[in-house]
Amino acid sequence: MGTDSAVGTAVIEGVLERITYANEESGYTVARVDTGRGGGDLLTVVGSLLGAQPGESLRMEGRWGSHPQFGKQFTVENYSTVLPATIQGIRRYLGSGLIKGIGPKIADRIVEHFGVSTLDVIEDEPKRLVEVPGLGPKRTKMIGAAWEEQKAIKEVMIFLQGVGVSTSIAVRIYKKYADASISVVRNQPYRLAADVWGIGFLTADKIAQSVGIPHDSPERVKAGLQYALSQSTDQGHCFLPEDRLIAEGVKLLQVDTGLVIDCLAELAADPEGVVREPVPDPQGGPPLTAVYLVPFHRAELSLVGQLRRLLQTEEDRMPAFRDVDWEKALGWLAGKTGATLAPEQRDAVKLALTRRVAVLTGGPGCGKSFTVRSIVELARAKKAKVVLAAPTGRAAKRLAELTGADASTVHRLLELKPGGDAAYDRERPLDADLVVVDEASMLDLLLANKLVKAVAPGAHLLLVGDVDQLPSVGAGEVLRDLLAEGGPVPAVRLTRIFRQAQQSGVVTNAHRINTGLPPITEGLPDFFLFAEEDTEEAGRLTVDVAARRIPARFGLDPRRDIQVLAPMHRGPAGAGTLNGLLQQAITPARPQLPEKRFGGRVFRVGDKVTQIRNNYDKGANGVFNGTVGVVTGLDLDEQRLTVRTDEDEEVAYEFSELDELVHAYAVTIHRSQGSEYPAVVIPVTTGAWMMLQRNLLYTAVTRAKKLVVLVGSRKALAQAVRTVSAGRRYTAVAARLSGRIPVGNIT
Repeated sequence: MGTDSAVGTAVIEGVLERITYANEESGYTVARVDTGRGGGDLLTVVGSLLGAQPGESLRMEGRWGSHPQFGKQFTVENYSTVLPATIQGIRRYLGSGLIKGIGPKIADRIVEHFGVSTLDVIEDEPKRLVEVPGLGPKRTKMIGAAWEEQKAIKEVMIFLQGVGVSTSIAVRIYKKYADASISVVRNQPYRLAADVWGIGFLTADKIAQSVGIPHDSPERVKAGLQYALSQSTDQGHCFLPEDRLIAEGVKLLQVDTGLVIDCLAELAADPEGVVREPVPDPQGGPPLTAVYLVPFHRAELSLVGQLRRLLQTEEDRMPAFRDVDWEKALGWLAGKTGATLAPEQRDAVKLALTRRVAVLTGGPGCGKSFTVRSIVELARAKKAKVVLAAPTGRAAKRLAELTGADASTVHRLLELKPGGDAAYDRERPLDADLVVVDEASMLDLLLANKLVKAVAPGAHLLLVGDVDQLPSVGAGEVLRDLLAEGGPVPAVRLTRIFRQAQQSGVVTNAHRINTGLPPITEGLPDFFLFAEEDTEEAGRLTVDVAARRIPARFGLDPRRDIQVLAPMHRGPAGAGTLNGLLQQAITPARPQLPEKRFGGRVFRVGDKVTQIRNNYDKGANGVFNGTVGVVTGLDLDEQRLTVRTDEDEEVAYEFSELDELVHAYAVTIHRSQGSEYPAVVIPVTTGAWMMLQRNLLYTAVTRAKKLVVLVGSRKALAQAVRTVSAGRRYTAVAARLSGRIPVGNIT
């Protein structure tokens, strides 16, 4: 079938039968193709085929070669899809699940009825599909619409393939702009970075280059500067110092410094561009000019303004505690709970019930939970309306179990809507006298602002969290800012470890790590180290420990009770690689079990997965970054996968949305914040050297309720305990709260 089109290059056509390997990041794919030579022989093809689906007929250009182990193979340099011509090809194409509403059984029926002219009928006379036994008008209409959409997407894809965009992103571009897709891509490619999730500046820039937008175009430079700022918010910063932003812009864009400075000035003059403002240096140096993306600047001003409003109001929705007899109240409480509060816990209880905003912090085993329970008991005894929330579903569940009252995620509490607006805000505050938020170290600037806005004047807000853990995944370090010296927010830090907690190796070692001492790894029933210096071996051992050894020895379920927490995503002991190995061990492929390959991942029923972006259109109130669940259904005909989340909600995903989900057998430590698991397994290897820091290891260890197993290098473990994270985030919340930035000082 090969015809030489140039020296050494060949063209082949065939049906893509299956993908045996795909690397999402590089696009490198190994697949088996039926070239129709008979005898059931399949040809191995390798190269960038990301986006091609099993069942499609492909026209591939490339070169023939030979692999020492796998024999003859074809290396694809580029490909296009063609409609199949044979009955067998048509049956395979339709049965592959490409067209919504047609699965393998219906494909057989349609092809049996229309034979070789099947595709012409669907294209030109889709109404005739009702002739097929078992196909009603409703499904016929659906198939016709899906075919048209598929055709339109194909057109956009053919255009985008020329500029190296993957299929899943092409589908998104089409969903966003429909018929205007090609026009937007050709004329305003930088819009894609702002409008379409999954497209960053680098992809948009590549597209812009190939449609001929000049390298030094001001539009390109402004988009690049906004991209550099949005990248910095992904790293936790609310702003960047101007000189650092200019330097990053020059490096990213490879243009003159003067052009970057001019374009930054244009952005600063645009009300929707960026905001420049002088602020004190969070690192203690001379004042600097901060450059903010507009939403983050608004959020800082708003959060500080709302906190001041709550702190300064004369109103009090819990006046009963102004002149309460504390000895009597605490005596009643001890009778009800069967335990007496320690002095610092008593201080925290008084603070939360008498001050409008308060913070309670402390490490594991210091009685934070019991203190919160005591505060809630007393407030309810005085008939106060108490509302409880936490940033994640798991943390909210735990708060509900602890207090015996309903608790929800912050997102659900505020009823966040598509676009991120909340149903509850300053105009329509929450009907609550006391709002308690647990795991507050996870609150980023944008969510904290939405939350504080929704607290009614006179209501009390109590933020509870461990300030020594990693800061939030999103921008800001709100809990740390509220605890900063010289700030107006009163706080209590619990430091005494209770006796029963001292018997836990997990608690003891968490505090040792936090004070810079190495954990005790021998002689404890609940804390172990499996020493392994080689990073790859440590990865394999981690999988063995999580999938086999812990379940065998402690009777824990590897999917529900055990979580692997990796310092980073990449590398042989990173969350990405470990997820693949853990999936093979815990949810392996089975002949009768349906599965869906998407990019480099394969989804199966029983898979543990996590959402990686906020999607306000999913579920009852949106599904948020970090939500974990288990795949409960996979329908190849309807092209839909169903996940039961840890908030017990069934959420459906179209196959085209599967890049919002990743496997969660292993997650990065950053993504595990706010969750607790019976057992955690932590690979600590020299391969993650740059990430090894004390607060990272401390956060990982404190996720475990009963058992911690460290796997890896003693040297890497010592490095993690020794290294205190130097980098503070660029945020001006603490400076604004303490009055070091005059209000309205904005340029």
